[in-house]
Amino acid sequence: MAAANGGAGSVLPGVTAIALATAFLIVLLRVENQTAIISLLAFGLAAVAVANWFGWLAPVTRSFAERENALDAFAVVAALVVAAVFHEDHFVLLLVCTVLLYIVATLGLNIQFGYAGVLNFAGASFFGIGAYTAAVLNEHTAIPHLLVLLIGGVMAALIGSLLLLPVLRTRGHYAAVVTIAFALLFKTFLEVNDVLGGPQGLQVRSMKILGWSFNDNFQIGGVKLSFYISYFLVSLIILVLAFVLVRRIERSWVGLNLDALRLDETAACCFGLDIVRWKVTAFLLGNFLIGIAGTLFGMVGGFVQPNNYTFADSLILVSILLLGGIGNPWGVVVATVIVVIVPEKLQAIQEYRFLLYAALVMAVLLFRSEGLLPRPVRRYFPGWRP
Repeated sequence: MAAANGGAGSVLPGVTAIALATAFLIVLLRVENQTAIISLLAFGLAAVAVANWFGWLAPVTRSFAERENALDAFAVVAALVVAAVFHEDHFVLLLVCTVLLYIVATLGLNIQFGYAGVLNFAGASFFGIGAYTAAVLNEHTAIPHLLVLLIGGVMAALIGSLLLLPVLRTRGHYAAVVTIAFALLFKTFLEVNDVLGGPQGLQVRSMKILGWSFNDNFQIGGVKLSFYISYFLVSLIILVLAFVLVRRIERSWVGLNLDALRLDETAACCFGLDIVRWKVTAFLLGNFLIGIAGTLFGMVGGFVQPNNYTFADSLILVSILLLGGIGNPWGVVVATVIVVIVPEKLQAIQEYRFLLYAALVMAVLLFRSEGLLPRPVRRYFPGWRP
């Protein structure tokens, strides 16, 4: 009985943190006045600083470490609550879908950067490959759209395999330059390719499952629901699956090998690790997740064009990873909410959002180099203590 009570108690700080964060997010999404938004953000920063000063965040960290499965379920419930509150608001639900799919894409980068140490500055390009795959297949084929999602991920992985040889033959910033060059070439290829719409881009047909069009509003019990609710549910399911996959990889022998590769490639090779095998695995799997996210995002937006998948957009994904904490999936979640939602609410700084991203990244690198939520010590079993 005592053990049960201790387990029940340990989940309370995490649940409280999720509830407060959800309430804050709902209020932030509700408020439209710019002065009120700035005041609310300042209050949130002050609250976190005070909580950290008094040591109130330490129990939250322990709670997530000891009862992570339960808190994962509460986080899903929190996302559903946000969708329920804004069930008729097209804009907010589109913003939430964007956050969910950006998290999935950044989890793919997390496998490459955070676990294997493979640099990829072309994340937006692989995101765009998925979106263009959806545009072409939905228009010219009758392939079920759930299968199109998988095909988009596979296409991103296959096209990404073109970079395997130069990535495998280079290291560090030289490998980064290879992916940067690919990002620039990909945008140019889209602009000069009339089959893919050229600079004007392509329309993307809406998702359909069993004859149900996701672009149709609907009602449940007299309550009108935005058509984005359907996209939200699919995005949430994909995010949950991606989150589980990434965390299982981290705690498996695969993750152990990837960590060894990241920490010291020469030492890993001396101990018999197949460096090529694990670099290929991380690069292709990461691009697969990014491609799936991009495929669904293309259907959500209904339109794709080259300017949506530039090198600057790739830097946004990288900044999310750096801000949240490389190697920590929960850090990715927190950073994506900040990077996507805050500039969208602060309309006054829309033209300076890249300046904001740069300032955030520099501040993190200077004062908290491991990110907002540093990666915890590797654990193979939840709740295990030495």
